[in-house]
Amino acid sequence: MNQVIPVAVVGCGRMGRLHARVYSQMPHVRLVGVYDTDEETARETARAYSTEAVSSLDALLDKVQAVTIAVPTTYHLATATPFLERGIACLIEKPIARDSTEARQILALAARYKAVVQVGHIERFNPAVRAMLELDIRPGFMEVIRISPLSFRSIDVGVVLDMMIHDIDIVLQLTRSPIMSIDAVGVSVIGEAEDICNARLRFVNGCVANITASRLSLKTERKLRIFGTDQYVSLDYQKRYGITIRKGKNVETVRRIIQQIRRGEIEDLSDLNYTELVDVQELRIEDEEPLRAELNAFMQAVRGRTKPVVTADDGLAAVEVAERIVATMTRQQVQ
Repeated sequence: MNQVIPVAVVGCGRMGRLHARVYSQMPHVRLVGVYDTDEETARETARAYSTEAVSSLDALLDKVQAVTIAVPTTYHLATATPFLERGIACLIEKPIARDSTEARQILALAARYKAVVQVGHIERFNPAVRAMLELDIRPGFMEVIRISPLSFRSIDVGVVLDMMIHDIDIVLQLTRSPIMSIDAVGVSVIGEAEDICNARLRFVNGCVANITASRLSLKTERKLRIFGTDQYVSLDYQKRYGITIRKGKNVETVRRIIQQIRRGEIEDLSDLNYTELVDVQELRIEDEEPLRAELNAFMQAVRGRTKPVVTADDGLAAVEVAERIVATMTRQQVQ
């Protein structure tokens, strides 16, 4: 029988409450407590999910085997440290830390005390992304758009660490190649940190990724397009939907039609049925809540003390690239 794992949630904002909800519903998991600096917020969360609101982090250290850290990014290192020093597994919301220096400190603590650390890059558990990552994709060019209205959450960091970090992580998983150069431009509208950013990443293997993030849009759009050597993939994160387009079996027919078009023998293209010329397939997507999939993966890593799906090294890599983007953006700031 699976061991019941005692867990807690630190930080009862929007994400923390979501984590508490899912933990409270999971078999073989017991939500033993929640903590927030706002005691009333902690009490409300505790009442909602039938657990205890504790008055300090110390009150959790002897009770838990795993914990979610869902406090503002600025406090990730300080909050995770006492748990890591006890060897307690931590799921740290994205980004892993506010900068690479603090991210490396988290890695060092996890290694020293043999603590499992998973980073909350929840987009990795989006069913459409999971289906896409199973494909044999060799991307040559990627275009990513992630825009939405300002939510007033995570405004302690800029849009690169707040939103673009999701796409940086996924792009790095797809390319598996060092970055050769970065061009970036950004604009700050609400506060000191950037609210809009576009970054162009060139990789050593020749792939180029164009990533746009904005938290000042009037609509929400989250899309990824991948142009590969033998296929095109279009993904809608929000709708959890994707398609692939590959060369069909009628390659010779396609070549013949192209020649006829060039010679002017075919002028009305509306009669062409493109779905008969190429292979268009919808991705097979399992309908699973991303957060539940993420926490299930975390619990599996905790039970087996195995490598998590999203490692602390993955979190560090994403933060390092984010820092390079922000530094480049600052140098190229529009005057």
